[in-house]
Amino acid sequence: MAPDHRLPGDEPEPNPWGTLAKAAVPRATRGQLLTGLLCAVLGFAVVVQVQANRSEGLSSLRQDELVRILDDVTRNAEDLQGQVAALRAQRTELVNSSDTQRAAREAALERATVQGILAGRLPAEGPGVEIVIADPRGEIRAATLYNVLEELRNAGAEAIQLGDLRITASSYIVDAPDGVEVDGVVLSAPYRWLVIGDPDTITTALSIPGGALAVVRTAGGTTSVLAQDVVRITAIRDPAPLRYATPVPAEPTD
Repeated sequence: MAPDHRLPGDEPEPNPWGTLAKAAVPRATRGQLLTGLLCAVLGFAVVVQVQANRSEGLSSLRQDELVRILDDVTRNAEDLQGQVAALRAQRTELVNSSDTQRAAREAALERATVQGILAGRLPAEGPGVEIVIADPRGEIRAATLYNVLEELRNAGAEAIQLGDLRITASSYIVDAPDGVEVDGVVLSAPYRWLVIGDPDTITTALSIPGGALAVVRTAGGTTSVLAQDVVRITAIRDPAPLRYATPVPAEPTD
């Protein structure tokens, strides 16, 4: 060992930063160490006890208690399955009801449209014919035009317009000093008909010998019948108010 040649006054001065660093390092006391050890042991004991309770929760029960628990679980599962089936049935019923209501609305709308066209409340278009009757000698009477109307109806005409008037089931044609009167309006020749229906059927019906158009030609009039793919009837009329008829009340359904 090398001899120490330092003089008594030559001892190194203590480093203040090193002293401060040593003071900043925490030092656990014996009591703190003991407390930490006890906490660790206690936590381990709690975990072991919880796991033991979970594993022994069912194993400690009697057989009849286990059977009762199994019955309860089975019953709850059956109840849930019943609720699921009921909800599915309700959903199916709602879907079917919605489809039924939609079909009923569509059918009602279709009926309203058909009735509106037949009653003259709605404009219409479709295949048909255009008929022009000229009367240069003024010999055509209301009865002849009415026969034309009847032949059109018998041939299946679905919508008819004469001049600017919509012809309906309640329309009438009578003689007037300056022509004919149709539903209160006086019309004069030439008489222009717009008819929606099967063009071939209507043309054939009007071409029958001795028919209404033949009578027109016998009276000195001229006729033309032109089949068209699309005939547009724009004239409409409001239905007359009912004075006597009322709807039949709907019978109650079970």
